[in-house]
Amino acid sequence: MLRKRTVRAVFILLCALFVQGLILSPQKVEAESDNVDLGLNVKSAILMELTTGQIIYGLNENEPRPPASMAKMMTEYLVMRQIETGKISWDDMVMTSKNAADAIGSGQLMAEGQTYPLRKVFELLSIYSGNDAAIALAEHISGTQDGFAKLMNETAKELGMSEGARFINSTGLERDDMVEEPAIEGETLMSAKDAAILARAIITEYPEVLEFTKIPQLKFEETDAEPMVNWNWMVEGNKDSVSLQQFAYEGLDGLKTGNTNSAGYCFTGTAEQDGMRLVSVVMGADSISARFNETRKLLDYGFNNFEVKTILSAKTELPDLPSIQIRNAVNREAPVLIGEGLVVVGRKGEEGTRTTKYQLFEESKLVAPLQAGAQVGSVTVTYQGSDYEVPLVVAEDVEQAGWFQMMLRGMGDFFSNLFSGITGLIG
Repeated sequence: MLRKRTVRAVFILLCALFVQGLILSPQKVEAESDNVDLGLNVKSAILMELTTGQIIYGLNENEPRPPASMAKMMTEYLVMRQIETGKISWDDMVMTSKNAADAIGSGQLMAEGQTYPLRKVFELLSIYSGNDAAIALAEHISGTQDGFAKLMNETAKELGMSEGARFINSTGLERDDMVEEPAIEGETLMSAKDAAILARAIITEYPEVLEFTKIPQLKFEETDAEPMVNWNWMVEGNKDSVSLQQFAYEGLDGLKTGNTNSAGYCFTGTAEQDGMRLVSVVMGADSISARFNETRKLLDYGFNNFEVKTILSAKTELPDLPSIQIRNAVNREAPVLIGEGLVVVGRKGEEGTRTTKYQLFEESKLVAPLQAGAQVGSVTVTYQGSDYEVPLVVAEDVEQAGWFQMMLRGMGDFFSNLFSGITGLIG
Protein backbone atom coordinates (compact mmCIF):
# COMPACT_ATOMS: atom_id res chain seq x y z
CA MET A 1 0.00 0.00 0.00
CA LEU A 2 2.84 2.39 0.91
CA ARG A 3 4.57 1.72 -2.40
CA LYS A 4 1.39 2.38 -4.40
CA ARG A 5 0.84 5.73 -2.68
CA THR A 6 4.45 6.76 -3.34
CA VAL A 7 4.20 5.93 -7.05
CA ARG A 8 0.89 7.79 -7.29
CA ALA A 9 2.37 10.94 -5.68
CA VAL A 10 5.34 10.92 -8.05
CA PHE A 11 3.03 10.38 -11.07
CA ILE A 12 0.93 13.42 -10.14
CA LEU A 13 4.01 15.59 -9.76
CA LEU A 14 5.42 14.43 -13.09
CA CYS A 15 2.13 15.26 -14.83
CA ALA A 16 2.49 18.82 -13.62
CA LEU A 17 5.57 19.17 -15.80
CA PHE A 18 3.35 19.13 -18.88
CA VAL A 19 0.98 21.86 -17.75
CA GLN A 20 1.53 25.12 -19.64
CA GLY A 21 1.26 28.51 -17.91
CA LEU A 22 -1.15 31.15 -19.25
CA ILE A 23 -0.08 34.79 -19.22
CA LEU A 24 -2.99 37.17 -18.70
CA SER A 25 -3.03 40.84 -19.70
CA PRO A 26 -3.25 43.31 -16.84
CA GLN A 27 -6.47 45.26 -16.56
CA LYS A 28 -6.60 48.84 -15.43
CA VAL A 29 -9.89 50.23 -14.25
CA GLU A 30 -10.42 53.82 -15.31
CA ALA A 31 -11.26 56.21 -12.51
CA GLU A 32 -14.54 58.07 -12.79
CA SER A 33 -14.48 61.79 -13.50
CA ASP A 34 -15.69 64.41 -11.11
CA ASN A 35 -19.33 65.48 -10.97
CA VAL A 36 -18.40 69.07 -10.20
CA ASP A 37 -20.15 71.75 -12.28
CA LEU A 38 -17.64 74.12 -13.88
CA GLY A 39 -20.36 76.19 -15.51
CA LEU A 40 -19.06 75.52 -19.01
CA ASN A 41 -21.02 77.10 -21.83
CA VAL A 42 -20.29 74.37 -24.40
CA LYS A 43 -22.09 71.34 -25.83
CA SER A 44 -19.52 68.84 -24.57
CA ALA A 45 -16.14 68.80 -22.88
CA ILE A 46 -13.51 66.59 -21.28
CA LEU A 47 -10.33 66.95 -19.24
CA MET A 48 -7.81 64.10 -19.29
CA GLU A 49 -4.39 63.58 -17.73
CA LEU A 50 -2.01 62.47 -20.46
CA THR A 51 0.18 59.82 -18.79
CA THR A 52 -2.58 57.82 -17.15
CA GLY A 53 -5.42 58.65 -19.53
CA GLN A 54 -7.48 59.33 -16.42
CA ILE A 55 -10.56 61.49 -17.00
CA ILE A 56 -10.74 64.31 -14.47
CA TYR A 57 -13.87 65.98 -15.80
CA GLY A 58 -16.51 65.21 -18.39
CA LEU A 59 -19.57 66.90 -19.83
CA ASN A 60 -21.50 64.92 -22.48
CA GLU A 61 -18.07 63.55 -23.35
CA ASN A 62 -19.40 60.47 -25.16
CA GLU A 63 -21.77 62.38 -27.45
CA PRO A 64 -20.64 62.25 -31.13
CA ARG A 65 -20.54 65.73 -32.64
CA PRO A 66 -19.02 67.38 -35.72
CA PRO A 67 -15.42 68.25 -34.75
CA ALA A 68 -14.63 70.62 -37.62
CA SER A 69 -10.86 70.99 -38.05
CA MET A 70 -10.08 69.00 -34.89
CA ALA A 71 -10.37 66.08 -37.32
CA LYS A 72 -7.00 67.20 -38.68
CA MET A 73 -5.38 65.69 -35.58
CA MET A 74 -5.88 62.33 -37.28
CA THR A 75 -4.23 63.68 -40.42
CA GLU A 76 -1.29 64.86 -38.31
CA TYR A 77 -1.10 61.49 -36.58
CA LEU A 78 -1.02 59.57 -39.86
CA VAL A 79 1.60 61.87 -41.38
CA MET A 80 3.81 61.31 -38.35
CA ARG A 81 3.26 57.55 -38.51
CA GLN A 82 4.12 57.44 -42.22
CA ILE A 83 7.33 59.35 -41.52
CA GLU A 84 8.23 57.01 -38.64
CA THR A 85 7.77 53.94 -40.84
CA GLY A 86 9.82 55.47 -43.65
CA LYS A 87 6.98 55.56 -46.18
CA ILE A 88 7.32 59.31 -46.56
CA SER A 89 9.93 61.86 -45.51
CA TRP A 90 10.07 65.45 -44.28
CA ASP A 91 12.07 66.16 -47.43
CA ASP A 92 9.35 64.89 -49.80
CA MET A 93 7.91 67.38 -52.26
CA VAL A 94 4.12 67.52 -52.03
CA MET A 95 2.12 68.30 -55.18
CA THR A 96 -0.90 70.61 -54.95
CA SER A 97 -3.85 69.17 -56.85
CA LYS A 98 -6.79 71.24 -58.06
CA ASN A 99 -8.85 69.59 -55.31
CA ALA A 100 -6.41 70.89 -52.68
CA ALA A 101 -5.98 74.35 -54.19
CA ASP A 102 -9.75 74.88 -54.47
CA ALA A 103 -10.49 73.91 -50.85
CA ILE A 104 -12.41 76.62 -49.00
CA GLY A 105 -11.84 77.79 -45.45
CA SER A 106 -8.53 78.11 -43.64
CA GLY A 107 -5.34 77.83 -45.64
CA GLN A 108 -5.64 78.75 -49.32
CA LEU A 109 -1.89 79.28 -49.57
CA MET A 110 -0.97 76.40 -51.90
CA ALA A 111 -1.14 77.04 -55.65
CA GLU A 112 -2.43 74.39 -58.03
CA GLY A 113 0.35 72.46 -59.73
CA GLN A 114 3.03 73.70 -57.35
CA THR A 115 5.12 71.46 -55.09
CA TYR A 116 6.16 72.28 -51.55
CA PRO A 117 8.43 70.58 -48.99
CA LEU A 118 6.38 68.27 -46.81
CA ARG A 119 7.64 70.01 -43.67
CA LYS A 120 6.26 73.32 -44.95
CA VAL A 121 2.91 71.73 -45.77
CA PHE A 122 2.79 70.22 -42.28
CA GLU A 123 3.44 73.67 -40.79
CA LEU A 124 0.53 75.02 -42.79
CA LEU A 125 -1.62 72.16 -41.49
CA SER A 126 -0.70 72.39 -37.80
CA ILE A 127 -0.31 76.16 -37.36
CA TYR A 128 -2.81 77.63 -39.81
CA SER A 129 -5.17 74.63 -40.06
CA GLY A 130 -4.82 74.64 -43.83
CA ASN A 131 -7.50 72.63 -45.62
CA ASP A 132 -5.33 72.75 -48.73
CA ALA A 133 -2.46 71.27 -46.71
CA ALA A 134 -4.64 68.49 -45.26
CA ILE A 135 -5.90 67.46 -48.71
CA ALA A 136 -2.45 67.61 -50.31
CA LEU A 137 -0.96 65.46 -47.54
CA ALA A 138 -3.82 62.97 -47.75
CA GLU A 139 -3.33 62.62 -51.50
CA HIS A 140 0.44 62.33 -51.02
CA ILE A 141 -0.06 59.38 -48.66
CA SER A 142 -3.09 57.57 -50.09
CA GLY A 143 -3.55 58.97 -53.59
CA THR A 144 -7.13 60.10 -52.94
CA GLN A 145 -9.18 61.69 -50.19
CA ASP A 146 -11.42 58.64 -50.03
CA GLY A 147 -8.45 56.32 -49.62
CA PHE A 148 -7.06 58.46 -46.83
CA ALA A 149 -10.45 58.67 -45.08
CA LYS A 150 -10.59 54.87 -45.10
CA LEU A 151 -7.18 54.83 -43.43
CA MET A 152 -8.39 57.39 -40.87
CA ASN A 153 -11.35 55.23 -39.91
CA GLU A 154 -9.22 52.10 -39.61
CA THR A 155 -6.83 53.98 -37.35
CA ALA A 156 -9.68 55.33 -35.22
CA LYS A 157 -10.67 51.75 -34.38
CA GLU A 158 -7.08 50.84 -33.69
CA LEU A 159 -6.74 53.71 -31.20
CA GLY A 160 -9.88 52.71 -29.34
CA MET A 161 -12.09 55.58 -30.42
CA SER A 162 -15.84 55.01 -30.15
CA GLU A 163 -18.04 53.31 -32.74
CA GLY A 164 -19.64 56.68 -33.37
CA ALA A 165 -16.35 58.19 -34.57
CA ARG A 166 -16.25 58.65 -38.34
CA PHE A 167 -14.07 60.52 -40.83
CA ILE A 168 -15.17 61.37 -44.38
CA ASN A 169 -12.14 63.49 -45.29
CA SER A 170 -8.78 64.74 -44.03
CA THR A 171 -9.99 68.25 -43.21
CA GLY A 172 -13.11 68.08 -41.06
CA LEU A 173 -15.00 70.09 -43.68
CA GLU A 174 -18.68 69.26 -43.93
CA ARG A 175 -19.94 67.31 -46.91
CA ASP A 176 -21.54 70.27 -48.68
CA ASP A 177 -18.31 72.27 -48.45
CA MET A 178 -16.12 69.68 -50.16
CA VAL A 179 -14.97 70.07 -53.77
CA GLU A 180 -15.49 66.35 -54.46
CA GLU A 181 -18.30 64.15 -53.18
CA PRO A 182 -16.86 61.72 -50.61
CA ALA A 183 -17.48 57.99 -50.88
CA ILE A 184 -18.11 57.56 -47.16
CA GLU A 185 -21.65 58.42 -46.11
CA GLY A 186 -22.65 60.92 -43.46
CA GLU A 187 -20.48 63.55 -41.82
CA THR A 188 -17.28 63.50 -39.80
CA LEU A 189 -18.11 62.88 -36.14
CA MET A 190 -16.15 62.57 -32.91
CA SER A 191 -17.03 62.78 -29.25
CA ALA A 192 -15.00 64.92 -26.86
CA LYS A 193 -13.58 61.68 -25.47
CA ASP A 194 -12.61 60.53 -28.97
CA ALA A 195 -10.78 63.81 -29.52
CA ALA A 196 -8.93 63.37 -26.21
CA ILE A 197 -7.98 59.77 -27.09
CA LEU A 198 -6.65 60.94 -30.46
CA ALA A 199 -4.76 63.86 -28.90
CA ARG A 200 -3.25 61.58 -26.29
CA ALA A 201 -2.08 59.16 -28.98
CA ILE A 202 -0.35 61.75 -31.11
CA ILE A 203 1.31 63.52 -28.15
CA THR A 204 2.47 60.26 -26.59
CA GLU A 205 3.72 58.61 -29.77
CA TYR A 206 4.90 61.69 -31.65
CA PRO A 207 5.62 64.47 -29.13
CA GLU A 208 7.51 66.37 -31.83
CA VAL A 209 4.11 67.49 -33.13
CA LEU A 210 4.13 70.04 -30.31
CA GLU A 211 7.19 71.69 -31.85
CA PHE A 212 4.87 72.70 -34.69
CA THR A 213 1.65 73.42 -32.82
CA LYS A 214 3.29 75.72 -30.26
CA ILE A 215 4.51 78.22 -32.89
CA PRO A 216 2.52 81.49 -32.53
CA GLN A 217 3.11 82.62 -36.11
CA LEU A 218 5.25 81.73 -39.09
CA LYS A 219 5.50 82.62 -42.76
CA PHE A 220 4.51 79.82 -45.13
CA GLU A 221 7.01 81.08 -47.68
CA GLU A 222 9.73 83.63 -47.00
CA THR A 223 8.34 85.93 -49.68
CA ASP A 224 4.90 86.12 -48.03
CA ALA A 225 3.95 89.59 -46.82
CA GLU A 226 2.21 88.31 -43.68
CA PRO A 227 2.84 85.31 -41.47
CA MET A 228 0.37 82.56 -40.67
CA VAL A 229 -1.08 83.32 -37.22
CA ASN A 230 -1.80 80.23 -35.17
CA TRP A 231 -5.55 79.75 -34.73
CA ASN A 232 -4.74 78.52 -31.25
CA TRP A 233 -4.54 81.83 -29.42
CA MET A 234 -3.74 80.13 -26.10
CA VAL A 235 -0.18 79.07 -26.99
CA GLU A 236 2.22 80.30 -24.33
CA GLY A 237 4.23 82.06 -27.00
CA ASN A 238 1.46 84.65 -27.27
CA LYS A 239 2.27 86.02 -23.81
CA ASP A 240 4.24 88.81 -25.49
CA SER A 241 1.59 89.56 -28.12
CA VAL A 242 -0.29 92.79 -27.48
CA SER A 243 -3.44 91.53 -29.17
CA LEU A 244 -3.41 87.89 -27.96
CA GLN A 245 -1.64 87.89 -24.59
CA GLN A 246 -5.00 87.82 -22.79
CA PHE A 247 -5.49 84.28 -24.13
CA ALA A 248 -1.93 82.95 -23.61
CA TYR A 249 -1.77 80.12 -21.06
CA GLU A 250 1.25 78.88 -19.14
CA GLY A 251 2.64 75.66 -20.57
CA LEU A 252 0.14 75.42 -23.41
CA ASP A 253 1.72 74.20 -26.65
CA GLY A 254 -1.10 72.62 -28.67
CA LEU A 255 -3.14 71.27 -30.19
CA LYS A 256 -6.03 71.94 -32.63
CA THR A 257 -8.92 74.34 -33.15
CA GLY A 258 -12.00 73.87 -35.32
CA ASN A 259 -15.09 75.73 -36.47
CA THR A 260 -18.03 75.10 -38.79
CA ASN A 261 -21.67 76.15 -38.62
CA SER A 262 -22.70 72.73 -37.37
CA ALA A 263 -19.79 72.20 -34.99
CA GLY A 264 -19.66 75.63 -33.44
CA TYR A 265 -16.27 76.62 -32.04
CA CYS A 266 -14.14 73.69 -30.87
CA PHE A 267 -10.70 73.30 -29.37
CA THR A 268 -8.46 70.47 -28.23
CA GLY A 269 -5.80 71.98 -25.99
CA THR A 270 -2.85 70.59 -24.08
CA ALA A 271 -0.64 72.17 -21.45
CA GLU A 272 2.03 71.01 -19.02
CA GLN A 273 2.66 72.43 -15.56
CA ASP A 274 4.72 71.00 -12.69
CA GLY A 275 5.34 67.75 -14.57
CA MET A 276 1.67 67.04 -15.30
CA ARG A 277 0.26 67.33 -18.82
CA LEU A 278 -3.46 67.75 -19.34
CA VAL A 279 -5.53 67.37 -22.50
CA SER A 280 -8.74 69.40 -22.72
CA VAL A 281 -11.52 69.36 -25.31
CA VAL A 282 -14.43 71.75 -25.72
CA MET A 283 -17.02 71.38 -28.47
CA GLY A 284 -19.85 73.69 -29.50
CA ALA A 285 -18.70 76.96 -27.92
CA ASP A 286 -20.42 80.16 -29.07
CA SER A 287 -17.42 82.12 -30.34
CA ILE A 288 -13.68 82.07 -31.00
CA SER A 289 -12.86 83.65 -27.65
CA ALA A 290 -15.43 81.50 -25.80
CA ARG A 291 -13.70 78.26 -26.76
CA PHE A 292 -10.50 79.55 -25.18
CA ASN A 293 -12.19 80.98 -22.09
CA GLU A 294 -13.99 77.68 -21.47
CA THR A 295 -10.75 75.79 -22.00
CA ARG A 296 -9.09 77.99 -19.39
CA LYS A 297 -11.77 76.96 -16.87
CA LEU A 298 -11.03 73.29 -17.54
CA LEU A 299 -7.25 73.61 -17.32
CA ASP A 300 -7.35 75.83 -14.24
CA TYR A 301 -9.57 73.28 -12.52
CA GLY A 302 -7.16 70.48 -13.37
CA PHE A 303 -3.92 72.20 -12.44
CA ASN A 304 -5.27 73.87 -9.29
CA ASN A 305 -6.85 70.76 -7.80
CA PHE A 306 -5.02 67.66 -9.03
CA GLU A 307 -1.55 66.17 -9.19
CA VAL A 308 0.11 62.97 -10.37
CA LYS A 309 0.80 60.50 -7.55
CA THR A 310 3.01 57.42 -7.68
CA ILE A 311 1.17 54.64 -5.85
CA LEU A 312 3.38 51.68 -6.83
CA SER A 313 6.89 51.70 -8.26
CA ALA A 314 7.75 49.23 -11.01
CA LYS A 315 10.16 46.36 -10.26
CA THR A 316 9.69 46.55 -6.49
CA GLU A 317 8.68 43.85 -4.01
CA LEU A 318 5.35 43.52 -2.29
CA PRO A 319 6.19 43.62 1.43
CA ASP A 320 3.93 40.68 2.24
CA LEU A 321 4.73 38.61 -0.88
CA PRO A 322 8.46 38.62 -1.73
CA SER A 323 8.23 35.18 -3.40
CA ILE A 324 5.83 32.47 -4.51
CA GLN A 325 5.92 28.68 -4.79
CA ILE A 326 6.55 27.16 -8.24
CA ARG A 327 6.26 23.45 -7.52
CA ASN A 328 8.11 22.09 -10.55
CA ALA A 329 10.96 24.64 -10.50
CA VAL A 330 14.59 23.89 -9.67
CA ASN A 331 14.17 26.31 -6.77
CA ARG A 332 10.65 26.22 -5.43
CA GLU A 333 10.82 29.78 -4.12
CA ALA A 334 10.61 32.26 -7.01
CA PRO A 335 11.05 35.97 -6.20
CA VAL A 336 8.28 38.21 -7.58
CA LEU A 337 8.00 41.92 -8.32
CA ILE A 338 5.39 44.47 -9.27
CA GLY A 339 5.51 44.43 -13.06
CA GLU A 340 4.37 47.97 -13.83
CA GLY A 341 4.41 51.17 -11.84
CA LEU A 342 1.07 52.65 -10.88
CA VAL A 343 0.64 56.37 -11.32
CA VAL A 344 -2.74 57.98 -10.70
CA VAL A 345 -4.19 61.44 -10.61
CA GLY A 346 -5.44 62.50 -7.21
CA ARG A 347 -6.51 65.65 -5.46
CA LYS A 348 -3.73 67.81 -4.13
CA GLY A 349 -3.10 67.40 -0.42
CA GLU A 350 -5.33 64.34 -0.12
CA GLU A 351 -3.68 60.98 0.34
CA GLY A 352 -6.96 59.15 0.66
CA THR A 353 -7.40 55.55 1.74
CA ARG A 354 -5.32 52.93 -0.01
CA THR A 355 -5.69 49.16 0.11
CA THR A 356 -3.53 46.65 -1.72
CA LYS A 357 -4.29 43.00 -2.40
CA TYR A 358 -2.81 40.39 -4.69
CA GLN A 359 -4.25 37.48 -6.62
CA LEU A 360 -2.06 34.65 -7.92
CA PHE A 361 -2.92 32.54 -10.93
CA GLU A 362 -4.35 29.14 -10.06
CA GLU A 363 -1.74 26.57 -9.11
CA SER A 364 -1.98 24.67 -12.39
CA LYS A 365 -0.73 27.76 -14.23
CA LEU A 366 2.20 28.44 -11.89
CA VAL A 367 4.61 26.05 -13.58
CA ALA A 368 8.19 26.28 -14.83
CA PRO A 369 9.85 27.15 -17.07
CA LEU A 370 9.14 30.88 -16.85
CA GLN A 371 11.10 33.80 -18.23
CA ALA A 372 11.87 36.81 -16.09
CA GLY A 373 8.94 39.19 -16.34
CA ALA A 374 6.33 36.48 -16.92
CA GLN A 375 3.07 37.31 -15.19
CA VAL A 376 2.01 35.08 -12.31
CA GLY A 377 -0.81 37.15 -10.84
CA SER A 378 -2.02 40.68 -10.30
CA VAL A 379 -1.95 43.43 -7.72
CA THR A 380 -5.09 45.48 -7.16
CA VAL A 381 -4.92 48.84 -5.46
CA THR A 382 -8.02 50.66 -4.32
CA TYR A 383 -7.27 54.37 -4.09
CA GLN A 384 -9.78 57.15 -3.47
CA GLY A 385 -12.66 54.87 -4.40
CA SER A 386 -11.19 53.61 -7.69
CA ASP A 387 -9.58 50.25 -8.48
CA TYR A 388 -6.32 49.89 -10.39
CA GLU A 389 -4.72 46.62 -11.43
CA VAL A 390 -1.10 45.90 -12.39
CA PRO A 391 0.69 42.62 -13.12
CA LEU A 392 2.74 40.61 -10.64
CA VAL A 393 5.74 39.01 -12.37
CA VAL A 394 8.66 36.71 -11.60
CA ALA A 395 11.89 38.63 -11.00
CA GLU A 396 14.18 36.14 -12.74
CA ASP A 397 14.14 33.10 -15.00
CA VAL A 398 12.52 30.10 -13.33
CA GLU A 399 14.08 26.86 -14.53
CA GLN A 400 12.18 23.60 -14.70
CA ALA A 401 13.35 20.79 -12.44
CA GLY A 402 14.33 17.46 -14.01
CA TRP A 403 12.22 14.33 -13.58
CA PHE A 404 14.68 12.73 -11.17
CA GLN A 405 14.73 15.82 -8.95
CA MET A 406 10.92 15.88 -9.03
CA MET A 407 10.76 12.21 -8.11
CA LEU A 408 13.09 12.70 -5.14
CA ARG A 409 11.17 15.81 -4.12
CA GLY A 410 7.88 13.90 -4.30
CA MET A 411 9.26 11.10 -2.16
CA GLY A 412 10.67 13.60 0.31
CA ASP A 413 7.32 15.39 0.56
CA PHE A 414 5.54 12.08 1.03
CA PHE A 415 7.73 10.90 3.88
CA SER A 416 7.72 14.36 5.43
CA ASN A 417 3.93 14.36 5.44
CA LEU A 418 3.88 10.78 6.70
CA PHE A 419 6.27 11.63 9.56
CA SER A 420 4.22 14.72 10.44
CA GLY A 421 1.07 12.57 10.55
CA ILE A 422 2.69 9.99 12.81
CA THR A 423 4.06 12.71 15.09
CA GLY A 424 0.59 14.15 15.32
CA LEU A 425 -0.86 10.81 16.31
CA ILE A 426 1.77 10.26 18.95
CA GLY A 427 1.41 13.80 20.28
